[in-house]
Amino acid sequence: MTKPKLPGEVAAAIVNPVAYGAWEPLHEQLGWARANMPLGVAENPNHDPFWLVTRHADVMAISRDPQRFANGIRPTVLTDRAGEALARAATPGNDGHLIRSLVQMDAPDHMKYRLLTQSWFMPRNLKTIEDRIRQIARDTVDRMLDLGNECDFARDVAAHYPLRVIMDILGVPPEDEPRMLMLTQQLFGPTDPELNRSKEAITSSEQAIAMINYVIADFENYFGALTADRRANPRQDIATVIANATIGGEPIPDREMAGYYMIIATAGHDTTSASTAGAVMELAKNPALFARFRDWDADKAGVIEEAIRWTTPVQHFMRSAREDVEIGGQVIRAGDWLMLNYVSANRDEAVFADAFVFDPDRAKNEQIAFGFGAHVCLGQHLARLEMRILLEELLPRLSRIELAGEPARVESVFVGGLKRLPIRFAAA
Repeated sequence: MTKPKLPGEVAAAIVNPVAYGAWEPLHEQLGWARANMPLGVAENPNHDPFWLVTRHADVMAISRDPQRFANGIRPTVLTDRAGEALARAATPGNDGHLIRSLVQMDAPDHMKYRLLTQSWFMPRNLKTIEDRIRQIARDTVDRMLDLGNECDFARDVAAHYPLRVIMDILGVPPEDEPRMLMLTQQLFGPTDPELNRSKEAITSSEQAIAMINYVIADFENYFGALTADRRANPRQDIATVIANATIGGEPIPDREMAGYYMIIATAGHDTTSASTAGAVMELAKNPALFARFRDWDADKAGVIEEAIRWTTPVQHFMRSAREDVEIGGQVIRAGDWLMLNYVSANRDEAVFADAFVFDPDRAKNEQIAFGFGAHVCLGQHLARLEMRILLEELLPRLSRIELAGEPARVESVFVGGLKRLPIRFAAA
């Protein structure tokens, strides 16, 4: 059977960081694919061919089948041919994973490592730290109001609040948060000249890999010192759990330990930051919505879930087929590489009525921004809790909010969201 080939403009858009920053034209390309070729092969000069998976049902089917669709065989984030070769040459066992965290693991390793911290992120345990999170939220709102009547919400508020929460849980002191923020932005935004390490456009795989390796080395040095401290002076934090954890009676290897720290520090921050900024942007655009959710007692669940769908911070993950399998009427062959495009799945008209309308009243919001199945986001409950508490503390203290300029998105194929959200507001 001949594999369906995506039009060149679609194939080019889905690998172009600038397209994810522009956003609306990208949605047009993804919409075309959902309607005409929901499973099609993207061919670009610098990348190995891969399947673009655009429909919600197909993304779900692949996500719930980790036995046949693996994380660890090839990069879990879109990587060009030269970049993958460089990464394979630089990694143990030639596996191509510059970081080996839960995201890159398959069974049986994945569950063994996931269980080390899973209880920390369950609702029952999160209740025990809710007061700490609420105080961080109140301090955040105080600082925002101290800025006057304008701020860049993405930069001044959304970037710092979830960082402070996850660093508190992890055990990183407040004075080290600026360093963690910088490293997180450099790791997830290496293609955005405003966020990456060099502040320049990246024009080669060699540049990109070198930049990411510098960031990883900084993370490893920092968390290596933190590990030594927590082994000597254990505390009630996740760093202590990771530093002293064992798998099969042996300490976690250094590479996997560094990966564990990094996935918690980064995934626990940027994604929640993006969704929070997305919620505030829509409330600033719609005075009626703001008025409705401004009341402290107003149920925030709908606006939170819709903001997560609307923003889709993690824009894709890659999977590799272990065997031949049929998905969505197409035969995927063993060894094929697939892009699960969450941006597209979260705008699928077959699942979301008026998919391009921000609607907090969706009766059943089946957003897939946290993934699904064995690799569903470990911190999803924490993310929702953080967003709810911040909205509870922020909205009642404002009498109005509006955009004060044009928002701008991160130019990144992997983790996206707003990098600028200028707003104007008045304290209540």
